[in-house]
Amino acid sequence: MTYIVALTGGIGSGKTTISNVFSSLGVPLVDADIIARDVVASGTPALQAITAHFGSTILLPDGNLNRTMLRQKIFSAPEEKQWLNALLHPLIQIETQRQLNQVTAPYAIWVVPLLIENNLMHLADRILVVDVPTEVQINRTMARDGVSRGQVANILAAQASRQDRLEKADDVIVNHNSEQGITPRVAELHQQYLKQAQSVRQENRNE
Repeated sequence: MTYIVALTGGIGSGKTTISNVFSSLGVPLVDADIIARDVVASGTPALQAITAHFGSTILLPDGNLNRTMLRQKIFSAPEEKQWLNALLHPLIQIETQRQLNQVTAPYAIWVVPLLIENNLMHLADRILVVDVPTEVQINRTMARDGVSRGQVANILAAQASRQDRLEKADDVIVNHNSEQGITPRVAELHQQYLKQAQSVRQENRNE
């Protein structure tokens, strides 16, 4: 089993920027957001179940899932969110495990935004948190997604707090000044993770 480093952080923290630097070093990425999109792609059983539950208006004209409408439907309806999570979380977990099992590199970066919120910490060997001040998250997300401050505040309220993330972190990348310091920090962590993965592998051989 490959050594798993879970990369997490709140909305607008820059997880994609960090994961892309790891990828440039040859580290395999398993991205929970991409998997979550794939399991509800057009023609999948999950999308058929969602359509049966919410009605055909949940689809875009091209047959794909209308994510904006789905978010609106579950935002103020806890029972609908619970239903959706019960459908999707097992599918996402199965596909995540399948992709991790295929990794032959010493370690993999598992990009998982809701690691703490969904209590998945035990599935990782190491937790890497991308940390930025809340105001930076708000400004980045407003600029990126064209949403209001209030909408971003609602998203932040539903996520783990900055303090909670930092308490769970084994390693932290600060990502709110300039991107110049990111590459050396990732390179440093890359060497650290290679050594840790090798150490775990050696321990497993000796058991």
